[in-house]
Amino acid sequence: MDLEHSIWNHPDQSYSFPDEFTNWIEEQRAMAETASIVDQSYHMGPLYIRGPDSIDFYEWVTVNGFDNFRKGEPPMAKHVEVVTPEGYSVRDLILFYLDEEEFVTFGTPVANHWIQFNAETGDYDVTADKPYSPIEDGDPPQFRFEVQGPEARKIMKEVTDGELPEIGFFEMDMISIAGHEVYALGHGMGGTPGLEIFGPYEIHDEVKETIMEAGEEYGIRALGSKGYKMTPLESGWIPFPVPAIYDSPEMKEYREWLDMDKIEANMSIGGSFQPDDISEYYMDPFERGHGRVVDFDTDFIGKEALKERAENQTRERVTFVWNEEDVIDIYASLFREGETYKFIDMPDNVRHWSKAHYDRVEKDGELVGVTNWQGYLYNEREMLAVGLIDTEHAEPGTEVTITWGEENSKKRKVERHVEKEVRATVAPAPYVQGGRRDL
Repeated sequence: MDLEHSIWNHPDQSYSFPDEFTNWIEEQRAMAETASIVDQSYHMGPLYIRGPDSIDFYEWVTVNGFDNFRKGEPPMAKHVEVVTPEGYSVRDLILFYLDEEEFVTFGTPVANHWIQFNAETGDYDVTADKPYSPIEDGDPPQFRFEVQGPEARKIMKEVTDGELPEIGFFEMDMISIAGHEVYALGHGMGGTPGLEIFGPYEIHDEVKETIMEAGEEYGIRALGSKGYKMTPLESGWIPFPVPAIYDSPEMKEYREWLDMDKIEANMSIGGSFQPDDISEYYMDPFERGHGRVVDFDTDFIGKEALKERAENQTRERVTFVWNEEDVIDIYASLFREGETYKFIDMPDNVRHWSKAHYDRVEKDGELVGVTNWQGYLYNEREMLAVGLIDTEHAEPGTEVTITWGEENSKKRKVERHVEKEVRATVAPAPYVQGGRRDL
C-alpha cells in the first residue's frame, strides 16, 4: 500500500470532549489523589447485537471464550478482542451482556465495524444496530461516566440509594442513583480503581450533578481529553494499533463494505517509523498484552493463524521512559539559532496530528521496537511511551533510543523540524501499579 495514501497524511484528528475543564495538571492529579469523572457519553458509539445466536456469534467473531456468559446471568461484561483471518488485531472493546438476547460493545469504531460486517454477512441469527455515531448524531441513547481515583468509592457510596455493592474488576451490578436504576461496571481507565456508570441519556444531567455535588468535598474534578488520553500510559494499554485490514485479499470484501467516510479510510498514521509495507504496523493480541483473553478451545475467526503467532512471539509490550535531559533539549531548541526539534505539546505529544503513532526504537543503531502511545504523566513526572520491543531487549532497565519527529511531513499540524534521538529506558507495562489489573 502506498503510504502517500490519506491514512498517512490525513490532516485532522478530533476528540469528543473538551481538552480541559479546569487544567490538565490538576485533572491528572485528581485521578491519583482524589477522584475524577470522565463523561464518555459522546466519545464512543455503541453497537447492539440482538438475537438467539448472540453468544455463539461473539464466540466466533472474538478471540474470547464465553462459558461465563452461558452459565451466568446479566448484567455481565467482558474485555474482548477481534482479529483478522491472519490473526492480527483489529482492536479491542468492552462487551456488555444486558439481557438474554441483548448485547452491546463500546470502543473505537474500527472493531465495531468488523463485528457489524460479520453480523450482517455471517450465518448467525442476530441483528446489528448502531443507533449512534459521536460524529454524526446529537444526543446518544445512553450516558456513560467513569468515576475513578482513591476517593471514588466514598463518593459512589454517598450517591447510591441504599448500600453500594462490592463490585470487583470487570464485575457488574445494578445500582440506584437519584432514584434511577443504572448499570455499574468495576473498571478504571488508569492506574486507580473506579466504576463505570451508564444508563438512559435522559437522566445524564441529573446523575452527573448528583455525583459532582457529592464529590465536591473529596476534590472530584471533571477530566478533559488531555488527561484522559494519558491513562493508557499508566495501564500499559496500546489503544490504537493500525487495524490490520488494508492489504489482505481475505479482507477485500470488508474493505468494499466500509464507507469512505469511516475512520479506516481517514485515519492518520504518524511518527518516525515509516516502513515500506503497511503490515509492519500490525500487532497481534499477545504482543499487545491481551493473551489472557484468548481462548483456543473455541473456534473463532483467525484462530489457526493466531495460534501460530502465539507460538512464535518475538516482541513484548513495554513502557519506554524518556531521558529528561533529551526532553528538555527538545524545548531548548526553540530558543537557539538553527533547526528546531518537533515540538512536544503537553501532555499529549501526538494525538492531535496522528491517530496511530509509531516512532522508531533502536538499540545500538538497529531497529528493535516501536512506540504507539506517548505523553507526559504529571503524577510520575515522566515522559512515557507504550509500545513493543524485541523480547531479547525487553528487560527493564535496558537503554534504547527513540527517534522523535516526522521530517518532511505533509500534515498541516506538523511544523518544519529535524528528528531528535531521545534516550529511553525500558520499564514494565503497566507502568503504574494500582487498584486494577491491566487490560
